[in-house]
Amino acid sequence: MTEIEEHIGNYEILQHPKTAFLCSRKVPASIVLKCYDWAIEQRNAGNCIISGFHSQIEKDVLHYLLKGKQPIILVLARGLKDKVDPELQASVEQGRLLIITPFDKSIKRVTEATAEVRNKLMIELADTITVGYLNPEGQLVNLLNGIKKPIMKIE
Repeated sequence: MTEIEEHIGNYEILQHPKTAFLCSRKVPASIVLKCYDWAIEQRNAGNCIISGFHSQIEKDVLHYLLKGKQPIILVLARGLKDKVDPELQASVEQGRLLIITPFDKSIKRVTEATAEVRNKLMIELADTITVGYLNPEGQLVNLLNGIKKPIMKIE
């Protein structure tokens, strides 16, 4: 199991049932709105979502989730910064956002390798997985191959 090196926020959020949101970087336009709708559904249902929220579509999903009151877990593919991003600060203070990383502060940049470690941690922690879009030539295909957890694809 990948270890959580550092965190900011409410560590108790890890006790919630969690759905990991993963999405290939390049997403067909037909899927984008479906991902937004999914995020709004999860927010309205109060479901805890865990994601890296790194790609543009993942950032957009986070935008919709932050408008709710449900717990959110942000998993970084680098070490923690000294300060929380201003758009996340209120959610951390409200106890509904947990930011975790398997890396120490010396890891300052996201790479393919650190993203893979982050994604593995998310999958380990999640109870279910939702995939916004799976590029057949992308890295997510290999990562999800053989996973024994429920995987839902947004289509």
